[in-house]
Order: sequence, then C-alpha cells, then structure tokens
Amino acid sequence: MARARYEPDERPQVRLSDGSIARVVPSGFTSGYELEVAGTPQSHVDLDDPTHLHFEYVARMAAVIDRLRMPGQPLTAVHLGAGALTIPRYVAHTRPGSRQQVIELEPALVELVREQLPLPRGAAIRVRIGDAREGLGRLPAALTGAVDLLVSDVYAGAQTPAHLTTVEFYGAAADLLAPEGVLLVNVADGAGLAFARRQVATVRAVLPHVALLAEVQTLKGRRFGNLVIAASAAPLPTEWLPRLMAAGPHPAKVAHGTELEAFVGSAVPVADADAVASPKPAASLFER
Repeated sequence: MARARYEPDERPQVRLSDGSIARVVPSGFTSGYELEVAGTPQSHVDLDDPTHLHFEYVARMAAVIDRLRMPGQPLTAVHLGAGALTIPRYVAHTRPGSRQQVIELEPALVELVREQLPLPRGAAIRVRIGDAREGLGRLPAALTGAVDLLVSDVYAGAQTPAHLTTVEFYGAAADLLAPEGVLLVNVADGAGLAFARRQVATVRAVLPHVALLAEVQTLKGRRFGNLVIAASAAPLPTEWLPRLMAAGPHPAKVAHGTELEAFVGSAVPVADADAVASPKPAASLFER
C-alpha cells in the first residue's frame, strides 16, 4: 500500500512566502491525505487511488474532464495552482500519456508535496514555479492554441487573488486553448453569489459557451461553497449536461442557457482596474 513518507503524528509542514504554514495531514474524514494552507484544506490525495476525489468541486471537474475528446485519450493540459496535484494525478491515471504543465507560486509547497505525496512513476507532469498569470506567458509557444484542458484553481490561503479573476487574465488563458479546448475555473462564494455571478460574466466575455456546476444549495446561494465554471470557444456538447448531472456528486446542478443567463443577471465582467479577491469564508467552515 502506498503511504506518505511520515508517521501520522509528525505533520510535515513548510512556511510559505506570505508567512502561512502549509502542511500535509491524514484526512480526518476518508482515506488519504490533505494539504492544508493557513488552516484551510486545499487538496485531498489518495495515493492508492487517484480516482478517489474527496472534494465535491474536484469531482465535478473530473466529470467534465472525462468527457473531453475520447475516453482514455491523452490530453494536453495546463494547471494554474498546484495544491497537492490532485487533478494532474487524476488525468495521468485516467489518460496515460497526457502531457501536463503546472504553474505554482510557492516552491516550498511543491517540495513538500513531492516529498510527502510522491507523484506516480511515469507521469508527465512538469511543475513550473511562478505567478500563474505571468507563467502563462512563459509556457512553450507550441502550447498556444493546443491545450485541451486548462484548470484555474489558485488560492492564497482561502481566497483567489484579484489579478486571476479578470477579463485580461481569462483572455490570456483562452489563447492557449485548442479550438474545442475547455477552461475549468474553481470559484468559491457565499450568500448572494455576487462574486460568482461576475466571474461567470467575465469568463463568458472571453469564451461564449459556458456551463456552471455546483451543489444545489450552493448554486442557490444558501451556503458558502465551490462552483465550477466550464467554458469553451466551441459549443459544449448537449449530451454532456445530463451526464454531468448523473455523475454527481449529488445533489448536483448544471446551469446553462437561459438558466445561466438568469444566474448572471446584471453582473458585469471584471477588469484589472476593478478586480478584488474572492470572498473569504468564515474560519468555522473548516473546523474539524
């Protein structure tokens, strides 16, 4: 059985550039391990089963990824934000031969994850150190217009930095996508969903075909949670929608078309000039 390289009571940790502490801990709810940053759970990894996706929003992302191209076919993927490399591990396992690039700001975090939660042998996952937005411009030129999957899941503590929420940022990300490539964005928001509504409006200003996946009560704005934006320059196949609902986790909701129009309402896209970080959740949300 694969195991992280430490005894359960040691709690390996590192200090990040902003002074916060990142640590790897055994999951308190299921098998596997969690990466925590400043007390906020960032990622869950099951070293024995990369398809075991504990966080709901990650499972929703995987449901979209499973429908890209042909099942099992290798993908070209870019991931903004490393975390514990949960999604890159999933792609490597379910689509052997995939070529993946990861951009992560914190070298100490990458070192911690590689040491305590080793990547599977043979996984073609290259991690580049740097700011996610700046890193887009430093990727190999051959990736422009060739990326099947681009995942934006960047958090500083419990918030997405403001400069990674704008039309300018999503425009640079969209330039990497292949004609039918898909952008996946993790958005965290609470009551009223004002931030999420503007994020959908912002992504849609760059990529016209958008669907929104979330737990029902989160999508209604009744609880703080994660919503996944899936967007592409090409129409998202209509057969995806019932399959994404069926894939769960349940209770699942996929908003698109007129329902998405109603969700966005009068929200306007975010520009660099007026961008703000995502809302900070209450600390009690992560109490064990």
